[in-house]
Amino acid sequence: MRQGMMLVLLAMCLSGCASVERNDRGWIEPTEAIRAANEDPQHGVRGHFVMTVKAIGGEHEWVFLNSERDYRDQRNLTIKMRKSLVPKVERRLGVPFDELKNRRIVVQGTARRVRILFLNDAGRPSGKYYFQTHVAVTSETQIDFAK
Repeated sequence: MRQGMMLVLLAMCLSGCASVERNDRGWIEPTEAIRAANEDPQHGVRGHFVMTVKAIGGEHEWVFLNSERDYRDQRNLTIKMRKSLVPKVERRLGVPFDELKNRRIVVQGTARRVRILFLNDAGRPSGKYYFQTHVAVTSETQIDFAK
C-alpha cells in the first residue's frame, strides 16, 4: 500500500513537471512559468525561460529584469540578480545592462513564486502582500540573448 501511494505521488509529480508548455525551442514563456510556479510554489519549475525585457529596476543590492512594464502585473516574470553580477552580465552579452530593455533573453534557472510584503510607513509589514514569480540569477552563464 505504502509503495503504491509513493508511485502515485511520483507519477503526479512527473506529470506536473511534464505539463509545462514549452515553445518550439524548448523555452518556457512567462505565462507558463508563472502558471507552473503557482502549481508547485515550494519547488517552482526548472528550465530555460524566454522573455522580452520590458522594464529594468533595482532596490538595495538587487537588480531586476521584468517581462512586463509594471512589476506588480500578475503576468510579470522577474529575473533577479545581485548588482555585483551586472558587470559580468554586461561582458558576457556585450551590451550595457540598461540596453537589455526591449531585448529578448533566455535565462536558465528555477521560476519560483515569491511573496512580496507591503510595508507601512514605519517600514514594518502591513499584513498585505502579493505574489511575484522570480528566476534568481547567480552566474552570468545563466543568461543569454534569445537567438
